[in-house]
Amino acid sequence: MATAGSSPFLSTPSVRSTHANSGRYRCLSLHRPTAISTGHKSSPATVTMQDGRLLDSGEKKRKEANELISNIYSNPDEIPAEEGKALKDYLEDCKALMIESKAGPPRWFTPLECGSLTSDSPLLLFLPGIDGMGLGLIKNHRKLGKIFDIWCFHIPVTDKTSFSDLVKLVERTVRSECKRSPNRPIYIVGESVGACIALDVAARNPDVDLVLILANPATSFSRSQLQPLTPLLQLMPSQLLTYLPYVMNLASGDHLRMVLENAVKGHMPHQTVGELTQDMVAMSSYLSVLADILPGETLAWKLQMLKSASASANSHLHAVTAQALLLCSGKDQLFPSQEEAQRLYRTLPRCEIRTFEESGHFLFLEDDFDLVTTIKGAGFYRHGKNLDYVSDYMPPTPYEFKKIYESHRLVLAITSPVMLSTLEDGKVVRGLAGIPSEGPVLFVGYHMLLGFELAPLVLQFMMERNIILRGIAHPMMFNRLKEGKMLDLASFDSYRLMGAVPVSGPNFYKLLSSKSHALLYPGGVREALHRKGEAYKLFWPEQSEFVRMASRFGATIVPFGVVGEDDIGELVFDYNDQMQIPSLRTTDANGEVSNQDVHLPGVIPKLPGRFYYHFGKPIETEGRREELRNREKSQELYLHVKSEVEKCIAYLKEKREEDPYRNVLPRLLYQATHGFTAQIPTFEI
Repeated sequence: MATAGSSPFLSTPSVRSTHANSGRYRCLSLHRPTAISTGHKSSPATVTMQDGRLLDSGEKKRKEANELISNIYSNPDEIPAEEGKALKDYLEDCKALMIESKAGPPRWFTPLECGSLTSDSPLLLFLPGIDGMGLGLIKNHRKLGKIFDIWCFHIPVTDKTSFSDLVKLVERTVRSECKRSPNRPIYIVGESVGACIALDVAARNPDVDLVLILANPATSFSRSQLQPLTPLLQLMPSQLLTYLPYVMNLASGDHLRMVLENAVKGHMPHQTVGELTQDMVAMSSYLSVLADILPGETLAWKLQMLKSASASANSHLHAVTAQALLLCSGKDQLFPSQEEAQRLYRTLPRCEIRTFEESGHFLFLEDDFDLVTTIKGAGFYRHGKNLDYVSDYMPPTPYEFKKIYESHRLVLAITSPVMLSTLEDGKVVRGLAGIPSEGPVLFVGYHMLLGFELAPLVLQFMMERNIILRGIAHPMMFNRLKEGKMLDLASFDSYRLMGAVPVSGPNFYKLLSSKSHALLYPGGVREALHRKGEAYKLFWPEQSEFVRMASRFGATIVPFGVVGEDDIGELVFDYNDQMQIPSLRTTDANGEVSNQDVHLPGVIPKLPGRFYYHFGKPIETEGRREELRNREKSQELYLHVKSEVEKCIAYLKEKREEDPYRNVLPRLLYQATHGFTAQIPTFEI
C-alpha cells in the first residue's frame, strides 16, 4: 500500500478495508478535505448579513446596507469556471490506481478529493463502464463530493469476475447500506456495462429506495457496433489491439468514428491503418496507459461480459421500479444510445431522459458535462424517501448561474428590462431597493404571455439583491405525462435549478415557513396563455387562500405588474382558434391552476420593445393573523392586492409612452456610444 499522500485514492493511516467477498470493500479516507463550499443544502433562499438588513431611516442607509450583502451572482461575466480534472488527469490517476491494485477482487474506494458536505448526504455508488477503473466521474469528483457520499467501484484489469457475481457484490453493498440508513436513498450511477449492473440490482431489490443515473446503457449491445468486434478480435494483430481503446471513443472526433465503423465491419485497409497510426502519434504519451487499462485479453473478456450483461438487464427490465434518469449521447459511436433511451423510457415506469447531442460514449469525461447540475436540474436530488422541493433544494452555484445567465443573455439584451420598486414611504425608485431582504415575502403579480417576464425577473433579483425567487409553477414542469407520452421536461431544467416548485398547498406552506421569497401568479396558465384581446387582464380565482396563508406566517405581500409582451410579438393563433381544428381539441378543464388547458399559441415577433416591471408598496400581514382569518377581511385584502397589481400595470403602460428608449434601435445606438454594459436610461419617475 502506498504511503499517505502518494496516492489520490488511499491513505494508509486511515484505511478501513475488507474483501469484496464479504460484501463490503471500502478504502475510505477518514480525513476529508477541509475546503468545502459555503453553500448549504437547507439554508434560506436568500443570503444576507445581519448588518445588511434594509433599514427604515431612509434611502441612503438602505443603499449602504445593501452594499454589505455579499452577492456571489452580481457580475456573471466575472464568475470563473469551476475547477475540475481533465482527461489527462483521468489517465494519470488510472496509472496510480493500477499500481495500487494490480490484482485482487473488485473493491470500493473513495477518492480523497471527495468530501461529503453534510452528514446526511445520500450515498452515491459509481459503477464504471468497460474500462472498469472506477474513475469515470473524475471531472465531477469535487462537486459531487459536496452533496454525496461517493463510493467508486474498481475492477482490477486482470480480474475476471462474472457479470452475475458483480451484480451480487453491488447488491450486497446496497442492502448493507440500506439497513444502516433505511430512510436515505442510494444513488447508483452506472456507465455502459455499469448501467446494466445497476438495472439488475434494482430489479432484484424493489424494496430499496434506489435512484438510477444511467449513462449510455449497454442494454443495446445486440444492436451496437461493438458486437461484430468480438470475432474480429480473434483475427486482429496484437499491434492493433494496443490502438483499439483509443478508437473506442476514449478520444473523440469524426475521423476516429469513421475508423471505428471500418473496424467493426471487419475492414482494416492500409489507408485506414496509416491514418490511425498518424493519430496515435498525437496520443503517444497515453497509449501505454490505454493499453494497460484494456489489454487485448481483458478487452475480449469484457466484450463477452457486455453480451451477458445486456441480456440479463433486458430480461429483468419489467421488474425495475426505481426512479431512473437516462443520460444519452448524440454522438455515441459504440451504442445506439438515443434510440435505446426511448425504448427504456417506454419500459421503465419512473424514468426521464436527458440528451447531450454533441457528446460521445464516455459522457462523464466530456469537458462541458456536469453531473451535479444535471441531477439538480432534473429534480433528482433528495435526502429522504420523497423529494421535498423546499428542504432538498440547493441554490445554483455561481457557475451554474452564469451558464443560465448566458443562455438568456440575448433575451436580456433585447428586452432591456426596467425594474421599479416602491419604498416604505411610497416613493418609486429604479431598481430593487424597495424589496424586503427578510422573508417570508410573497410576490403576487401578472403573468405575461408565455411567461416571457420570468427569466429577466429571476436573474435580475439574483444579480441585484442576491435573492432567489421560488416560483410556484404548473405541475407539467415536473411530472411525466401518463400513458408514456413524451414531454420535454429537460426544457424546464433551468427553472428547477433556479428554485421553481410545483403548485400545491404543502409546497406553498413550506416556502413561507422557511422564510423564502415566493413568486405566485394567481392567474396561472390561463393568464400566461391568454386569448387575443386579453393582454394585461387578470384571471384570478375568486378564492383568497394565499392571503390567509401569508398572514399565518406574517409574510410581506409585494404586488407587481409587468408590461411589454405587446412590444415583442403579436398573438395571432390562440386557444379559441386552435379549438376550431378537430385534431387540436381537448377536453375542457375544471378547476384552477393545475387543471388548466395547456397549448402553444402562435405569436408573430415584432421589432423588440422593452420590458417594464413595477413592484408596489409592500403590504405587511404580520400581526394580522386573527383579523385575516375572517373571510370578509381576507377577501378585502385579496381585492386590494389585485387592485394594486392592476395599478402597477396601468402605471407602466402610461409611463412607457414617455420612454425614449422603448424601441430597440435607440437602445442599440445608446450602447454603441456609451458601452454595452452601460445602464440604458428610461422615463422620469
